[in-house]
Amino acid sequence: MVMSLSSSFVASSRDPRYPLKHLVSPHHRLINSNLLYRKCRPHLVTRIQTLQVYCNSQAKEMQIRKFSPILENMLLSGNGVLPSKEWKAVPDIWRTSAEKFGDRVALMDPYHDPPTNMTYKQLEQEILNFSEGLRVIGLKPEEKIALFADNSCRWLVSDQGIMATGAINVVRGSRSSVEELLQIYNHSESVALVVDDRVLYNHILETFHSRATIKFVILLWGQKSSIRDVAAAEIPVYSYDEITSLGRESHTALLLSEDARKQYIYESIGSGDIATLVYTSGTTGNPKGVMLTHKNLLHQITNLWDIVPAVPGDRFLSLLPPWHAYERACEYFIFTHGVEQVYTTMKNLKEDLQSYQPHYLISVPLVYETLYRGIQKQFTTSSAVRKLVALLFLRISLAYMEAKRIYEGKCLTKNLQQPSFLVYLLEWLWARISAAILWPLHMLAKKIVYSKIHSAIGISKAGVSGGGSLPSHVDKFFEAIEIKVQNGYGLTESSPVVAARRPNCNVLGSIGHPIKHTEIKVVDAETDKVLPFGLKGIVKVRGPQVMKGYYKNPLATKQVLDENGWLDTGDIGWICPHHSVGRSCAAAGVIVLEGRAKDTIVLSTGENVEPAEIEEAALRSSLIQQIVVIGQDQRRLAAIIVPNKEEILSEAKRLSKVESDASEVSKEISTSLLHEELRKWTSECSFQVGPILVVNEPFMIDSGLMTPTMKIRRDKVVSQFKEEIDSLYK
Repeated sequence: MVMSLSSSFVASSRDPRYPLKHLVSPHHRLINSNLLYRKCRPHLVTRIQTLQVYCNSQAKEMQIRKFSPILENMLLSGNGVLPSKEWKAVPDIWRTSAEKFGDRVALMDPYHDPPTNMTYKQLEQEILNFSEGLRVIGLKPEEKIALFADNSCRWLVSDQGIMATGAINVVRGSRSSVEELLQIYNHSESVALVVDDRVLYNHILETFHSRATIKFVILLWGQKSSIRDVAAAEIPVYSYDEITSLGRESHTALLLSEDARKQYIYESIGSGDIATLVYTSGTTGNPKGVMLTHKNLLHQITNLWDIVPAVPGDRFLSLLPPWHAYERACEYFIFTHGVEQVYTTMKNLKEDLQSYQPHYLISVPLVYETLYRGIQKQFTTSSAVRKLVALLFLRISLAYMEAKRIYEGKCLTKNLQQPSFLVYLLEWLWARISAAILWPLHMLAKKIVYSKIHSAIGISKAGVSGGGSLPSHVDKFFEAIEIKVQNGYGLTESSPVVAARRPNCNVLGSIGHPIKHTEIKVVDAETDKVLPFGLKGIVKVRGPQVMKGYYKNPLATKQVLDENGWLDTGDIGWICPHHSVGRSCAAAGVIVLEGRAKDTIVLSTGENVEPAEIEEAALRSSLIQQIVVIGQDQRRLAAIIVPNKEEILSEAKRLSKVESDASEVSKEISTSLLHEELRKWTSECSFQVGPILVVNEPFMIDSGLMTPTMKIRRDKVVSQFKEEIDSLYK
C-alpha cells in the first residue's frame, strides 16, 4: 500500500534547538506505508520543556501516471521503473529520433500562422510539453479525446501528446458535417475536444454545447478570444500555446524535484493498449470506430522501410489528411529515419513540388492523376512541333518500358502453367532486341523532354500511391517518363498497409507483395476455402497490424475478423502464380485487386463512402424503384437507377413534360426527373451523386442480380453494366 503523509509541525520559538523554519514544511512527503510507523513514532507524543510537536497523518490516493517508457525515461530514475530500450508505445519513437537526428530539421509548416520549423529535438520537447499540459488540465489515462483538425505540425504534436498520456485520441477532419462529428464524439465517449481553429469551433459550438459533455476545448491555431461566446464560460477553452506553456512548467518542476516525481504511481503504456479510434465513413447510420493499438501502429513504423528506403535528409511532402490511416502511419515511419517533412496543400502542391524538390511523395491516386493531366496539358498546349515531338517520344518510351517489363519478367499472368523454355527464349530475345533499339531514343526523350518534368515536380526517388486504385494509364505514363510510382494497399482496419510494390519489384497493375509479418490469402466467397494462385476470390489478411476490433460493435467485428485473426477485406483479387521462367517470373506472389465485394466505395481521392446512406435516402422518392451507387476508384459517385415507370409518367404529366395522353416518357426526360429527385432526397448526405445510368429492367433473383434474401449483388450489377459505366465517366 502506498500512502501520502501530510505532516504539520508546531514548535515554540523559545527553544533554539528547533528553529521554526526547519520544522514547518510546506511539502507533502510521499512514503511507503511500511515506513510510516518508524518515520512518525518519534514525533507522535514528544514532550520537551519548551517544544510541542504534532504529526497529523492523512492517507491520500496517489495518481496513476501512464507514460511512454522511452520518451519519458528522464522522469523515471529513482522511481522503481526499469528503463526500456524497446519501443512499447508509438511516442517512444521521438526520443530515439531526437537522439539520432537532434538538430536536423524534422518538419516545415509554411502555410499556418505562425509558419513553423522544428528540429527533431524541438519536436520531441513540444510533444512532451503538450502531453504534460494535458495532464495538468485534467486528462486521465484511457480517456478518449476528440481530435478534429486538418494537416499541420500541431496536429502531429497533439496526436502524439495525447498518446503519450495513455489517453486515446478520436480523429476526424474539419470538413465532416457537424452531425457526423457529434456522432463520433458521443459514440466514442470522448470527454474533451481538440479542434483545428476558431472557424471549426464556432461552426460546431452550439450543437456540441447542447448535445455533448465537454470537459475542455483546445484550439490548435489562433487565439481563444476569437471564438463566439456561447456558453463559453461553462467550458474551459485553451490555446495551443497555453497547453504547451503549462506543460513546460510542470515538466520542468518534475525534472527538478524528486518529491514531485514521487506524487505518482508509474504505469507503462502497453503495446496492446488502444492508441486511437479511427472512424470509417458512414457513421450516420452505424458508426464503426476502428480500435488501433500501439502494437498495430508500431508494426507499420518498423516494417515500411522495404517499401520506402528513406535515409536522413530525404524530403517528403505531406498533403493528405493526417487522420487518414495511410498518411498517419507513413508520417510516423518516416520520422524514425531522419527525414524532412514539408506540409503543403492541393492549392500549393505544384509550386511546392518545384520549390522543395521532394525525394518522395506519399499520396492518393487522384494526386498522380492531377499531375498526369497537368503534364498532358503542357504537351497539348505547346506548339505543333513540340507537341508532336513530346507525344512521339512518349509512345517510344511506353514501348521501351513494355519490352523492358517482358525481359525482366515483371508482367502479370493468371496462367498456372509456365511457358516452355523455347517460347521463353524467343520472347526474351525479342524483348531484348526491341528494348535495345528503343533505348537510345528513350534516353534522348529523357534528356530533351522528361528532364524538364523532373525539374518541375521533383519526386526523384519515388511516389507512393495508396488509398485507392491507381489507373493503369497513369501508372504506365510515370513509368515511361522514369518517375517511379509504387502502388500499395491497405485498410483502416489494418493500420493500414498490408502490401506494396517494392522499388526493385515494381510490377505494374499489382499492389505488390505482402509487407513483413503479413499473410494474405484469397478465398472462395461462398465456401471460404483457399483458392489456388491465379483464381479470383475474396482477399483476407492476417498480421500484427490488424485492428483490435470495432469500438462497442462486437457484431461488426465478428463479421470481418475471425477467431484465427483473419481480416475479411471485402476486396476481390488474385495472386500471380509462380513461374521460374518467362515474362512473369519476377511477378510471382504479387497481389492484383479487381474491385470490392463489400459495399464501401473508395474514391480516387482516398475518401471512403458507404453507399447505403445515399441509397436509403434516394429510395424515399416514389420515382426510384432500385438504385446502386457506384464510383470505386473514380473522382465522384454515380448511380444505376431502375425507375418506377408509372410514377415517372405521372410526374412528367404533372410538370407538362409530356402530353396528357402520353403512355411513356423518353429516356432524356426520365433522366432529368431522376436527377432532380436525387438532388432533392440526398441533399443532406455526406456525398452527392453525379452522373446516372437509367436501366429499364429491374434487378431480379432470376437474373443473378439479387440474392435469395433480396439483396442486390453490387459486383454483378457493376459487371453487367461495365461498358455503360465506363461511358458515364468519359
